[in-house]
Amino acid sequence: MKYAFSRGLTTVAIAASLVTVSSCNLDRQPLFEPGSEEVFQDFANYKPALAKIYAGLAISGQQGPSGRPDITGLDEGFTNYLRGYWKAQELTTDEAIIGWADGNLPAYQNMNWTSGNEFIRAMYDRIFYQIGLCNEFLRQTTDAKLSERGISDADKQTVKAYRAEARFMRALSYWHALDMFGNVPFVTEADAVGATPPPQYSRTRLFNFVESELLAIDGDLIAPRQNEYGRADKAAAWTLLAKLYLNSVVYTGVGATPGTPRYDKCITYCDKVIGAGYVLQTTKTSIFPAYARNFLADNNTSPEFIFTTNFDGVRTQGYGGTTFIIHAAVGGRRMKPGEQFGISSGGWAGTRAKKNLPLLFPDTTQACPDKRFLFYTNGQRLEITAVDNFNHGFAVKKFRNVLSTPTSTGALQPGQDASGTFTDTDWPVFRLADVNLMYAEATIQGGAGGDRGKALRLLNDIRNRAYGNTAGVTTGNITDAAMNMQYIQDERARELYWEGYRRTDLIRFGKFTSGSYVWPYKGNTPAGQGVDAKFNLFPIPITDMSANPNLVQNQGY
Repeated sequence: MKYAFSRGLTTVAIAASLVTVSSCNLDRQPLFEPGSEEVFQDFANYKPALAKIYAGLAISGQQGPSGRPDITGLDEGFTNYLRGYWKAQELTTDEAIIGWADGNLPAYQNMNWTSGNEFIRAMYDRIFYQIGLCNEFLRQTTDAKLSERGISDADKQTVKAYRAEARFMRALSYWHALDMFGNVPFVTEADAVGATPPPQYSRTRLFNFVESELLAIDGDLIAPRQNEYGRADKAAAWTLLAKLYLNSVVYTGVGATPGTPRYDKCITYCDKVIGAGYVLQTTKTSIFPAYARNFLADNNTSPEFIFTTNFDGVRTQGYGGTTFIIHAAVGGRRMKPGEQFGISSGGWAGTRAKKNLPLLFPDTTQACPDKRFLFYTNGQRLEITAVDNFNHGFAVKKFRNVLSTPTSTGALQPGQDASGTFTDTDWPVFRLADVNLMYAEATIQGGAGGDRGKALRLLNDIRNRAYGNTAGVTTGNITDAAMNMQYIQDERARELYWEGYRRTDLIRFGKFTSGSYVWPYKGNTPAGQGVDAKFNLFPIPITDMSANPNLVQNQGY
């Protein structure tokens, strides 16, 4: 049972009429008939209201799997937060392609989107819808409000921790806005609902806000690994700070002028996470290598997960999240959805890998010595000449809706949904391997406090797991001489592919829009070509530009 917090928790929604989202005129359905004031009169509703914020990353509406969407204007499945984020971070890069031609979806992989793209708008609207939920929770849980309602002192202390988590979740979404859209409207709980259109924050100003929020809540968050699974703790905030600092040169730059590097701070917060007791998943089973166990239906047992978005095939039903990620990756003539992936027959036959990704591995066959090579090659071709043909491009079998241990007969065990429609596989928002890689990168970049010896050990921990080595075996190890930025770029792809990091990484590496590194269909050509630097940011949707006179469009759109 992994719904919202992992306790099968039901959620209380906050009235849409009381949620300040942004200036955009979102198409959204009412969430809950009683207003927020009524919901928050009863302390028993506070934790379910917090759960609604967490569930905002996983589900798309109020009834599941569809029918009462939070945001309308697109098929409800397309408006799911994780599904939208995955497409924006992966389809735009060298890692993934999709064969569907719904609306303007192909513009992602062709890198020719505009401010009228409905999928970009759905991502933008979902981010600010989520921020609105966080703002309303914070608005309703001030000390003054709690005193008015007669909330006990003991319960006030509990609410203090809840508020820190809500602020973390808001910072997470503002980080997504910062990373993808740059200069965006800004609203907090201090702004009156229905007030004048909000101001636009510059990217640097928003960077400073996210940083200050994460630093401010540190004392109120629960210690690392002590909170309920799926809820934020100090380590989740430290990891987000490390990501913020690693990308500081991008986030605080102006035009072509780089921003301020903060590699020293990235190292500081990576160190805090590394010292908090997380360890890499190194236990294999009779059917799955240790690495693969991070992406199965029982991955909630992974000791390296720092923060997750939780899914339960019975209690968090929807057509986004890992249901989308797993179903869309299955198709073709030879893949067996039920037997191999724990899903209903057929698969959705949508997503595959662009050739750049498997070519980063030492061997592009199923005999690849790197156990992270989780590609289905039987019946698939490496080159993609027909985007709508699922057999063009290697299929990715990294995420599956099956348990890590087989039945007594050796068969794979599926997740809880007997129909195989909805998945139990949780999404690793942050995991230790990424922190190890961030520490190494910041060290290579010259960050103060970085230890090259430690960085090399952290990288080789990842490599040893990838090659299945035991103590003293060095097949997968690299040397200090090989530990450079090109290695980090490639190793992040090998370790973290399809986990929603690649767009951000390629921009930081200077490879996203450049013609010096291309992939199939980049720049709307089969061979790939460089594109305008404006594509390093998505445009603010035309709907919000029309609604808010305070907004200035990102350059080039």
